[in-house]
Amino acid sequence: MTALSNFITGLPILSLVTFLPLVGALFLLFVRGEAEVVARQSRYVALWTTLIVFFLSLFIWIGFEPGTAAFQFEERVDWLPQYRIGYHMGVDGISMLFVILSTFLMPICILASWDAIEKMVREYMIAFLILETMMVGMFCALDMVLFYVFFEGVLIPMFLIIGVWGGGRRVYSAFKFFLYTLTGSVLLLVALLAMYFQVGTTDIPTLMEAKFARDMQYWLWLGMFASFAVKVPMWPVHTWLPDAHVDAPTAGSVILAGVLLKMGGYGFLRFSLPMLPEASAYFTPFVFTLSIIAIVYTSLVALVQDDMKKLIAYSSVAHMGYVTLGVFGGNQQAIEGAIFQMLSHGVVSGALFLCVGVVYDRLHTREIGRYGGLANNMPKYAFAFMVFMLASVGLPGTAGFVGEFLVLTGVFQMNTWAALFAATGVILGATYMLYLYRRVIWGELTKADVKEMLDLDRREIAILAPIVVITMWMGVYPLPFLDVMNESVAALVNNYQAALKAAGETQVGAHLGEQLVAFLR
Repeated sequence: MTALSNFITGLPILSLVTFLPLVGALFLLFVRGEAEVVARQSRYVALWTTLIVFFLSLFIWIGFEPGTAAFQFEERVDWLPQYRIGYHMGVDGISMLFVILSTFLMPICILASWDAIEKMVREYMIAFLILETMMVGMFCALDMVLFYVFFEGVLIPMFLIIGVWGGGRRVYSAFKFFLYTLTGSVLLLVALLAMYFQVGTTDIPTLMEAKFARDMQYWLWLGMFASFAVKVPMWPVHTWLPDAHVDAPTAGSVILAGVLLKMGGYGFLRFSLPMLPEASAYFTPFVFTLSIIAIVYTSLVALVQDDMKKLIAYSSVAHMGYVTLGVFGGNQQAIEGAIFQMLSHGVVSGALFLCVGVVYDRLHTREIGRYGGLANNMPKYAFAFMVFMLASVGLPGTAGFVGEFLVLTGVFQMNTWAALFAATGVILGATYMLYLYRRVIWGELTKADVKEMLDLDRREIAILAPIVVITMWMGVYPLPFLDVMNESVAALVNNYQAALKAAGETQVGAHLGEQLVAFLR
């Protein structure tokens, strides 16, 4: 293992994983022939490119040393040395897991689009390959400029995926998604520029050790919050998400729920907490309030939906409420729970959108009332859907349980009432997901067109089977994931608490309600 680790460390593995999809996209530009030939070759090139990237990314995990919080596999090139701006890549126990999540979901998205996308197939595959480069690059970037380029670069391919290959009001949803996220990102850019002029470098590890004045921290925190909160998305800036999910193609919804929503939570972990600890502690009651509202309110909204995609979209907002709750919990259990919740939600929510896509491809409707009794003629589908539904509910033994349990345990140590209100989301989540499953899967098979629906084919089994395995693995044996992030989270928590202690602050705890009242005044 040591020899293998040394060999991997000697390679520019992060650059390979980041830019190989871009090479595949460039290759597709030169594919020539009849439309059908180009479409077929584009599918295979995209599939093999994303599979190779995924297997390369596994070597990052194999060569990763979990016993340290330091950044690993670092690559550094002095890009603009006179301005202290450079190409700096690296991963720690937090970002590495999101790289694996991104590369794991991408070939699944290509397979899910195999038959569903019939027009402009080459352009569609190019958009997804560029999207993969931007996502992986964002999680690997250790330079603010590089991070911001990748962070914003994600918007362009996703905007096109929704606006060109989506359905319904796709243009409206694409512009709404773009404008919401871009508006917040402008304030993020202002905050990053202010930090650069204050410290004189864009190097993220250096900025994590810098000390900013308390008043400046407040303004920087708000600028970052405007962008990261939209990306999560937090209530009340979540309204772009249901529209984007409903009108995006199935693979677009998978990558939107699986990876793009995690960019905001990752931003809080990489920037807000380590760089702006005093502001993070000050605004914790504010974040807690918004998170609890998101958990309860969007769960109630999900209960009254008659569109399967909208229901799952609102459930995503509720589940991400646990993420923001855990991130600002500020202790080991809460933050590890938030990271695990992001990973499990990326897998499970993406799988639920794939399940919606399976029946939509057969009946071309997402209306819950149009289905019923699918357990009779689609038992394989009913089983897969059941696994993902129970994981979304947070059943012990599935991926969804571990993250929520750790978050609630960590938050309970800070404030009992916050944990109590957040726990109601578990009950509400079980209510709307079981309601969805009962109406779609159980009951009598009475509708003629539903009777004619066929069970999962080999391609669909190849898509869903690995996700079923991952969902159960993360729930039954989560230790490999927790071990990877343990040291990095411990270092983050220790530095956060030390910064607060040095500033004469205390971590937000049992008097959260009083602090919230004082904050609102």
